[in-house]
Formats: sequence, C-alpha cells, structure tokens
Amino acid sequence: MTTTSKELGLNKIGLTDIDRIIRNLPIEGIIEDIILHKEGKMGMNGAIMVDTGRYTGRSPKDKYFVEEDSSCDNLWWGPVNPKIDESIFDELLAKVVKYYNHADDSNTYIFDGFAGADPKYRMNVRLIAKKAWQAHFVHNMFMRPEKDELIDFEPDFTIINASDVFNRKFEEYGMNSKTFIIFHLGKRIAIIGGTEYGGEMKKGIFSVMNYYLPLKGVLAMHCSANVDKNGDNPAIFFGLSGTGKTTLSTDPERPLIGDDEHGWSDDGIFNFEGGCYAKVIDLNPEHEPDIYNAIRHGALLENVVYDERTRVADFSDRSKTENTRVSYPLNFIKNSVYSQGKPAMSGHPKTIIFLTCDAYGVLPPVAKLTPEQAMYHFISGYTAKVAGTERGITEPVATFSPCFGGPFLTLHPLKYAELLRAKMKEHDVPAYVVNTGWIGANANSGAKRISLPITREIIHAILDGSIAESEFIPDPYFDFDVPTSLGDIDPKLLIPENAWASKAEYHKTAIELVKKFRENFRKYDTGDSVVRNAGPSLNS
Repeated sequence: MTTTSKELGLNKIGLTDIDRIIRNLPIEGIIEDIILHKEGKMGMNGAIMVDTGRYTGRSPKDKYFVEEDSSCDNLWWGPVNPKIDESIFDELLAKVVKYYNHADDSNTYIFDGFAGADPKYRMNVRLIAKKAWQAHFVHNMFMRPEKDELIDFEPDFTIINASDVFNRKFEEYGMNSKTFIIFHLGKRIAIIGGTEYGGEMKKGIFSVMNYYLPLKGVLAMHCSANVDKNGDNPAIFFGLSGTGKTTLSTDPERPLIGDDEHGWSDDGIFNFEGGCYAKVIDLNPEHEPDIYNAIRHGALLENVVYDERTRVADFSDRSKTENTRVSYPLNFIKNSVYSQGKPAMSGHPKTIIFLTCDAYGVLPPVAKLTPEQAMYHFISGYTAKVAGTERGITEPVATFSPCFGGPFLTLHPLKYAELLRAKMKEHDVPAYVVNTGWIGANANSGAKRISLPITREIIHAILDGSIAESEFIPDPYFDFDVPTSLGDIDPKLLIPENAWASKAEYHKTAIELVKKFRENFRKYDTGDSVVRNAGPSLNS
C-alpha cells in the first residue's frame, strides 16, 4: 500500500520529502524486495535468510532514555536506563530525518500495527525502516491489522530505524559507541542508528509497554504462556535466554499463547506480540518440532550458517553467533491459540514456572515455592552462563536479571515484583522453579545438561497436578520443597546432594552459589524481612 508523508502525518516528525513510502506491504511483496535488493536469500522451505551485520544481538550499552518532564520521575535510571540530554536526541533525530528525506530512489517501509492482544490495553505501533528485511521482521513480530483498522490509524509510539546512520560525535556526547537506540517517552518516539539487529525494534516496543502498562496496574512480563487443549489451565514461564522458555512453552500437548512477552491485567493474561522469535542454535526437529516446522515461507532466519549451493542450514554451526534466530507469525505454530482463530489471551494463570539453567549443578530439577520464595526468586531472576557462550567465560558465571527481564525494565524492579505478589495472592497462583541446566555436577565437569524429555515430564507433572502426589523434603540451602519421586524420573536426580559423587564438593559449590544470591538481593532488598528470609541460607 503506497501513501504519502502528509497522509500518514509523518510531517509532524520532519519526514516531509519521502517519495517511495510503502505501508504494510504484504509478505510476498516484502520477500520480493529482499531478494531484489540482495538483502537476503531464500532457504529451507521458502524461508528468507539474512545476516544482521556486525550486531547479531542487542546492544544494551547503546540504549538511552531522554531525561524529560513527563517520565523523569518514573523511570528506573541507572545502567539499564541511562539518561541522555534532549538536545542530543534532537540532533540525532534531525540526522535520521535528513537520512530519510534524502534517500533517493529507495523504498521507505512502514508497518502500522498493534502490540497487545487485548484491545483494552493494546498499543498502536508504527515502525519505519529502509531495509525490506526489517519490514519483514516487524510484520512477523507485531499484530497485523485488518485493512479497515488502518483507515484512521494513529500511532501511540513510533520507532524510526536508521541502521545506516552512525553517531560520529558519540565521544563528545559521552556515549558508548557510534550506535544509538534512544527513547523519548514524552514525544513517544524512538530512533535507532548503527545497528541492523531486528531485535532492537521488538525489545524497544517491549520496553515501552513495560513503562506504560504497570502505571495502569497491568503487570508486563518477560515470559511465555500456554493453555490446555480446552483453553483452560493457563501457565506462564519466566526465564532468561537459554533457559528453554520458548522451547518448553511450545508444547505439542498445550496450545501456545505466546513465547516471550505478556501482560497480566484484571481480566487475565494477553500476548504483546503477533509472532515468535525463537533461537535456532542446535535446533532439533525431534525435540522442537513446532519451531522446526515453522521455518517455511514467511519465516525469517537470522545469521544461520548454510550451504551456499543447497541453501541447507547448519543449526549447529556457531561461527557467526550463538544467537541464531527465526521469526515467524504466531499462526505458524499449528498448536497455538492464534492458529485456532482465537485471540492470544486467556484467563488468570493457574501456575507460574521460573526456569533457570543452573550451571553450578546445585538447584534441583524442580521445587515448589512459597509465595514469599516466589517473590524472592522473581526479584533475583537467576540463571548461569557457561564456558564458551561468551568471550572470556571459562567457568560457570551466575547471572541475575530482576524480574527475568532486567534489560527491558523501565520502572524500578520492585514495581513489577509488587504487582506480581498482589496478583499471585489475589488469584492464589502456585509457583515452581525448574532447573534446565546441570544436576550433580557443574557445567565444566563434562556432565550433560538435564535432558529436554525429562524437563518436559516435570512440566507436565506440574501442570496436570500429579506432582502434588509426591512426597516433598526441604532443600538444605534454599529451603523450597523438593519432590523425592516424580513419575519415571530417577529419584537420585531429583535431590542434588544425592546426585553429586562428592558430597563435599556439592556443599562447597552450593555455599558459593548461595553467597552470590544473597549478594545480588541486597540491591533490591525491599526491607521486607519475610521476603528476604525466603532466600537461601548458609545455615545448612
């Protein structure tokens, strides 16, 4: 759909001289342009494959928020949300606008759509890009409007992607690099320069939703969600990258609501997105059939290594990045509520699952939490990085991200934690922690990570309630309740101390991890001794 700057109101932000504006181009047209402009190639099953250049992941140190009157008293200022002066934003916005206005004989792609499946809370989003594959990405990831919904469309927030524009004066401005991702919440505009990575647009809108929704009493969550085949018994899965959040919620037995971002309102939970953005490193069609089968015409693969002649992808090849990805619309998951013609929403969750990949081998495969322990572990947001995943990491490194989404929180973490506690209490929702990492040894020992089939069995036992038939004992350090038996799973595996060959080594490693938990929690201590005391103890 072609249109003009004036018709879309782009002149309000200075975009006045753009000749070739293409709005909400159908996916077939976008794919044609990607190939025509040599931005990518067609690969397996008709999926498009692109490389995102130098940046194959987000650039969190290059993200800033403008210090301005409407938001300065609300924002969680600090390393996650560093301040930037409005004059710098204005100068870089002018540079971005000039780039668009003077880009002769090239298309400008505009996607107008929605973030939020619940019409009561959804946000009208506009994403502007010069690259066809970036238009493909946002077409996949956000909720696509019907034709009549575009007639009087007014954006609530606009992201202008100028990935070819660099900030040459970054040192003068005290910024980190030539790359910039800057949000002006007062003007409801964000600008991106110097990075092609599509995830900046997706997570940019998530950061914005994380700002506006909690101020309305809606909990914004970095989690996946699914329901049973009757659309009941909804569950939400919190977890940082690499813990299995997407894989475990994309379950053949349970229709998917969404794999990454949701809100929890007074009416229930709802997906923010219209698509999924799944990791494909080591993708296994046997263990992850829904994700594998979603790689087809309309899907967009990022940074995968493939055979130039056959176009066959090698999902085990990490030579470009560990963060190989695929984006696809929600209806590509056959077993999703969206593909069943239903909105990506449900009632209030019946279960909360905190996923962690514990590379220390100390946490049990599953444990039940008290409400206070749930609060503690939500604020902690623990997982661990393992050797080889990042340069310089040679042994397990504990990683804590408040609310399992620290990089995307725009308000103080306690705002989200307090909302979670209130909603859990109101709706009597139980919580479990599930370790998808190592048991009985740390990741450097040569031991294998707990298998996906075992983790799925644990998840199913939680969701069908059969875990309640188990006998539980308290963990000696974390004090949460650990089942002594569960289905066909080896009972020795369920109790970490029993799984370790050396009891002394287990206790030494557990004490090390407990100290890291306690040190991290000091940053977010609410002064609530009940929650503080719900954390791990050294009094084993």
